[in-house]
Amino acid sequence: MTDRPLIAVLGAAGFVGSAVLAALADRPVTVRAVSRRPAAVPAAGVAGFEVVTADLTREGEVAAAVDGAHAVINLVLDTSGWRGADGNGAAERVIVGVVRDLADAAARARSDAPVVVFAGSASQVGRPRRLPVDGTEPDRPETVYDRQKLVAEALLDRATADGVVRGVTLRLPTVFGAARPGGGADRGVVSTMIRRAFAGEPLTMWHDGTVRRELLHVDDVADAFVAAIGHADTLSGRHWPLGDRHGEPVGDLFRTIAALVAAATGRPPVPVVSVPPPAAARPSDFHSMVVDASAFTAVTGWRPRVSLPEGLRRTVRELGRAGSGLDLGAGFVPGE
Repeated sequence: MTDRPLIAVLGAAGFVGSAVLAALADRPVTVRAVSRRPAAVPAAGVAGFEVVTADLTREGEVAAAVDGAHAVINLVLDTSGWRGADGNGAAERVIVGVVRDLADAAARARSDAPVVVFAGSASQVGRPRRLPVDGTEPDRPETVYDRQKLVAEALLDRATADGVVRGVTLRLPTVFGAARPGGGADRGVVSTMIRRAFAGEPLTMWHDGTVRRELLHVDDVADAFVAAIGHADTLSGRHWPLGDRHGEPVGDLFRTIAALVAAATGRPPVPVVSVPPPAAARPSDFHSMVVDASAFTAVTGWRPRVSLPEGLRRTVRELGRAGSGLDLGAGFVPGE
């Protein structure tokens, strides 16, 4: 398989990472699946897989993980989540440090500039002055997490301008879906509320429910990363927000989840209620996010295949099968 392109997936054992491995399985490539714990690789397909365990925050580990790679997909996630990034040096090391190490490793290799696709966040734009966002608006990040993402993105853009890498940032909205066997769990708002509904708990909002959220199924996110590698020469040097221009009101989303879980259990729907926001709430929790990805679609042909209703049905079905012994304290981690 030495004649196949080598794609290194960093964070391969995570929620999005495991979906990317599945999306690459039918490609004639070699995939190096890199993560802190061994990634579960697809059993079928034409791709070859190398499983590498590494702590990418340690000196030299990033360079070793991407050695010889034609493309790198950076999905490394700080496990404290986006709220934990506030004042967290470890989060900065993961978000910014890994990108810096990627650029340094590519510069030292002095080979053809590899493709690097970085997972950014739609929330980097801050409070948008118009909706939908499409990647042309100025960034006004409101959280430490978003500022760190922006710094990492700028490092990648600089390395691209220097000819060291061909960097592409995909800014993700709220990603949801059921975890794959052996993959990381979805810690986002959709799965959190599905778990609460199965446990018979109320679904709580920090506002009146009219705030809209862009939601994208994890399989569509994985397809976007694969598409970005194939069109890197056109995409490199800028960021590309992903979404479908929908933006679901949170109240409607939660009531749909309550109804789907009720249908699965035969119990009445759990209530959807507004509660005072906690101290950990951020400004982005209270403004809407809708994303227009038509620019990315025009280059790659990518578009979401899993509708929101179908994605919710799948996620409810899979979490229902998983049973009720689930962590109900998971936080809302947009874009991860």
